[in-house]
Amino acid sequence: MSSTTWDASQSQLDFMKNDRVILVSERDEIQGSESKENAHRFISESPRGALHRAFSVFLFDCDNRLLLQQRAGNKITFPSVWTNTCCSHQLTGQDPDETDDPVAIASGRCLGAKRAATRKLKHELGIEAEDVPTESIKFLTRLHYCAADEFAENENQPEGGTWGEHEMDYILFAKINRGGESLPMNVNAEEIDDTKWVSASELKAMMDPGSGLRWSPWFRIIAERFLHEWWADLDAALTSDKYVDVNTIHKVM
Repeated sequence: MSSTTWDASQSQLDFMKNDRVILVSERDEIQGSESKENAHRFISESPRGALHRAFSVFLFDCDNRLLLQQRAGNKITFPSVWTNTCCSHQLTGQDPDETDDPVAIASGRCLGAKRAATRKLKHELGIEAEDVPTESIKFLTRLHYCAADEFAENENQPEGGTWGEHEMDYILFAKINRGGESLPMNVNAEEIDDTKWVSASELKAMMDPGSGLRWSPWFRIIAERFLHEWWADLDAALTSDKYVDVNTIHKVM
């Protein structure tokens, strides 16, 4: 497939139709590509959509606070939920390439996923690549999960079904050497309704059922199973391979 320059000015519907996600097996072997729209349809012909690669960025500031975002209310999938800093998909046919082969994964380099992360950090949050360069991003592990949009509030629901995520999610950590409020950002209102820098204790309070806040399924899984251990030992998570696991795909269905 020829390389293309991604058009960040598209509408939400255009992204769904034009973006081509990377289809994979349960062992993360590349199987081809599909439109984002078709991969996220949970309908009778494909009740779990199509398994595809994704990434989740967790960006921390110098005080070890995590940047959260609340997805925009007009997002087609999982609108208005709170989640990690940035979460989206590696795409096929991109320049620079966002496809990671088995060698890249085995080494933990995963440059394709990191390139996709910098692309979307710029698109969603206006964070420039020089503030979070690919070489500063740390790959930790992969999560295989599947979740229908339990709220299903968007008017653009697929006929006879709903939207959902079925992802091979690459978990990426990064840290800036400044306070979060001093990081230049230009939040894209088409993507994000709100942002917040939080400590670990503040996140736990926000995720208390009594808060009434909604959370993305992928973030809830990561937060409940992995995040706080890594966060408590953040320097090691970022500067060593203590928490890097290139062999395990954590399956939570």
